[in-house]
Amino acid sequence: MPWRTVEGNVVVPLEILGRGSASERCDLVASHLRQVSLEQRDAKKYPDQLSGGMKMRVSIARALITDPSLLLLDEPFSALDDLLRRRLGDLVLELHRQRPRTIVLVTHNIDEAILMSDTLLVMGHGMIATEIPISLPSRGAVDIRQSREYLELYRTVSAALREIAR
Repeated sequence: MPWRTVEGNVVVPLEILGRGSASERCDLVASHLRQVSLEQRDAKKYPDQLSGGMKMRVSIARALITDPSLLLLDEPFSALDDLLRRRLGDLVLELHRQRPRTIVLVTHNIDEAILMSDTLLVMGHGMIATEIPISLPSRGAVDIRQSREYLELYRTVSAALREIAR
């Protein structure tokens, strides 16, 4: 909402649900902005003063502020550089570890899909073409992308995508 500041955008779900006092809302907004690596000085900015990546982080903070049991993420990290993309991906996974929730992630990034999923659905022509269970050793390990399991999953997903492209 271009007429609202960053904090004004993030607090909207709490306002709609009538949750918390003004003070509690303010504290919650500040906490969620820190979680997505936004500074306190960013809270007073308007959307037209933000980069694409900052806008995406505001959207993620707003989506998480009510601690939902279902989180729908449609290309949430697409406007971010690799470092921030991984940090926010790790944040979403950590939030899931702290309190399991259903997360539906739509992405065109195979690496992101494998690393963030328990089950990967490859879609084509508006339908589920393939369902691939994901089981990786010690998720989050720095060398996970070099593991045999990861490389096999990557090949499997790539093959499924090639198949639906025919």
